[in-house]
Amino acid sequence: MLIKVKAFPGSHKQEWIKKSEDSFEIKVKAPPVRGLANKEIIMVLSSIFNLPEEEIRMVRGFKTRNKLFEI
Repeated sequence: MLIKVKAFPGSHKQEWIKKSEDSFEIKVKAPPVRGLANKEIIMVLSSIFNLPEEEIRMVRGFKTRNKLFEI
């Protein structure tokens, strides 16, 4: 299953909004430095889908706001 995420790193609070069945907007506190925001987004996705972080893999968007994850 592929999940589209629009990331908002460096936010004041962590929250997520479900836009459609396979699309989310996720705000994280971590800055977009050295993959810290990406790691926090994976943590948020693992809590949303109740899966271990190892089962979530980033496919595209390592350095952009629009990301694609495989679950």
